[in-house]
Formats: sequence, C-alpha cells, structure tokens
Amino acid sequence: MNALELSDALWNGEVTTEEHHPFSVDNTLLEVAEDVGFVSSFANVSAFRTTDGLVLVDTGSAPLARLVHQAVRGWEGSPLRTAVYSHGHIDHVFGVPVFEEEAAANGWPAPTVVAHEAMPARFDRYVLTSGYNEVINQRQFQAPNLRWPTVYRYPDTTYRDRMDLDVGGLRLELHHARGETDDHTWTWVPDRRVLCCGDLFIWASPNAGNPQKVQRYPLDWARALRTMADLGAELMLPGHGVPLAGGERIRLALTETAELLESLHTQTVELMNSGARLDEIIHSVRAPAHLLERPYLRPVYDEPEFVVRNIWRLYGGWYDGNPANLKPAPDGAVAAELASLAGGAARLAARAGSLAARGDEASLRLAGHLAELACLADPSDPGLHRVRAEVFGRRALLEASTMSKGVFAWAASESARRAEGRA
Repeated sequence: MNALELSDALWNGEVTTEEHHPFSVDNTLLEVAEDVGFVSSFANVSAFRTTDGLVLVDTGSAPLARLVHQAVRGWEGSPLRTAVYSHGHIDHVFGVPVFEEEAAANGWPAPTVVAHEAMPARFDRYVLTSGYNEVINQRQFQAPNLRWPTVYRYPDTTYRDRMDLDVGGLRLELHHARGETDDHTWTWVPDRRVLCCGDLFIWASPNAGNPQKVQRYPLDWARALRTMADLGAELMLPGHGVPLAGGERIRLALTETAELLESLHTQTVELMNSGARLDEIIHSVRAPAHLLERPYLRPVYDEPEFVVRNIWRLYGGWYDGNPANLKPAPDGAVAAELASLAGGAARLAARAGSLAARGDEASLRLAGHLAELACLADPSDPGLHRVRAEVFGRRALLEASTMSKGVFAWAASESARRAEGRA
C-alpha cells in the first residue's frame, strides 16, 4: 500500500492512526503528482522538479538524511537548488549537508536554504539548551541513546511575513504562521495546487500542548489552518503522516483541525476570565468528541489536555492560582510530611498499588500522586520504587499519546532500575 492508498484507507476508517502512527516511516519516494515527489520519513520531505534543478520542502532528520537523499536520487538526479525549512525542529532540517557534499563533489552550486527569520534564534537556543533538549527528547521518544545536535545548517535567506520564490519556473509562496513553533512556514505552489503544510497538520490532534517543549500558539495556528483551507489545494503534503488528496477532504481536515483548537482556546479563556484556577480549567475543558473521532484528529501524539495548559501558559504565566504553589516547600519535604501523617511512605505506596489495581483513569491519576509522594519521602527504598514502576507502567500502557506514554514509561523505567539496584 503506497502513501496515497494508505491515505484513502485512513480517511475511510479501514486503518487507524493507532495502527499506522503518523510518525511511521519507510524512506521511499512516491511521485504523488507530475514532477512532485513525497518521501515518507521522519520528517517527510516534499520534492519538486524544475527546469533549474530540485526544490525541497523540508529535508529530514540527521539519522535518515542519506536514506532520504537516496530516495530522491532514485527519482531525480538534478542538483538541489533550494531547500525550504517548514520550521526548525531537528527532524526537518538535517538533510541539506548530504546534498551539499554531492554538489561540491560534482562542481555544482551549493543549494540555498530559505526559512523564517525566527529560525536562527531557535538554533541558537538549541545550542544553549542542548543538555536539556537531549534529556526531554530521550524521555519523550523513549530513546536513551538520542544525542542532541549542536551544529546546524542555518538558512541563507530569511523572510518575515511572506516570500515568493521562482525556481526554474516553479512559483512558490512562503507564508509565516505561529503554530507548533514561532518560525513556521507553510508553502503554497499555486500552479500545481499543492500545499506543503509542515507540521500544521500531521494526521493527529495538533501538537499544540507538548508538556516538555516551549510555547505553542493555538489560536494563530487555527487562523493559519483556515487560511490554507481557502486556497483550493488539491494535494496536501504534511510534515508527518501521509499525503491528502482531494479539495473537499483537504478543506474539511484543515477546518476541523482549526475548530478543535478554537474550541479549546475559547473554553480555556472563558474560564480564565471567570477567575478559575488552572486545576479547575484542566478538569473542565473538553475537546468536541466528534472531532477527536476523526481519523486525522486522534490524540496519538499530543492531547487536548496539554493544549489547555499551553493556552494558560501563553496568557497566564506559570502561576496556577494555588497560593501554596507560589513559593512552595520542596517536593521531598511535602512528601515526607504527608508520609508521616499517613503512617509512613509504605502506606502511601500500598494505597497507590490498590488504586492502580482498579485500572480506571481516575484511580490511576490518584495512584500516580501517591506513588510519587512515597518515593520522594523515601527515595532509597526499593519496595517503594517497585510500586512506582508498576503504577506508571500501567499508566503508560493505557495512554494513546506519544507524550504521555513517554513520560510515564520513563518514570516506570527509572523506578524499575532503582528497585533492582541499577541506579
């Protein structure tokens, strides 16, 4: 089943994104329209033939860069003239050096990289916080050997709001939109009716809440989706997931993704304006159920609850409305005090275990608090860590999103190692 066939199967409900995750890759190129190639990778790469060489929208990740290059070269051998970065996440921006090596070996001009003007500052921040980014991405993707890069291929040309390119007779319109990032570019190729939307659409509930990453912009994101929906695109090539073909499908997918973000935004802001605390908002706001059932909006990567937190952070800062959290005691001191009141950390852990055994989400949420408190109160007790490993292992198994699975599985692994004396 090629990428377009899989797209049909997903749309029609014959396959689910739980079965075929949007981040699945095969590093093969499919010609999805005349002179338009699509490489399914992490992240995807869109390629356009022109009379003056190749244009790429996104270039893939460092570990897969040579496989992407091979896939492109199996389809077209002309020099890479221009590469457009949709945004600065590392899975999108590490393919150019392979093409530059090729250009140097063949005596071709080096390719030009185009991106939004905020991207250089992103790369600078990635270098500054490389250790932190390494840790959180190891946790998010359950990849303990992941190493965060500190050398980047910065863009040669940047723009602010819009930039038009003409490469070998191919017209491309580059548009800026804040969404998953502040440096996002979506690319419209009007003569081909092709839309390269980057990560503004990824066959999943939008990654607008990632709990370990910097600010996202849900309302700006929704506005960009509605603008793209009005273009009349006949083919949409996303940064993750499979291509989507057909004007009506594309319009529906984009407008309903916008509707989901707008609903979360409206509900959250209304509660903020009423004076509600973050805790109340998190447990009150609900995404429209009919939207989460769509094959392209399942919460298999990020989840609406995390988007709510990000909206709070955007408008309300880090204070959550609980005065005890403004200048809190250390977590370990609170845990020790509660353990003392309960009759010891072991009693907290025992209760956590019994709650987890019930298996429902509400009980597991409570069990997580108690297991964490028990281990904070007595971090050297392997028995407490066995309970913590069990609780968060159960949580990881029941979660659908990559974000939640990553955090819970990492916590379970931490405690499993400590319980066995390996940490």
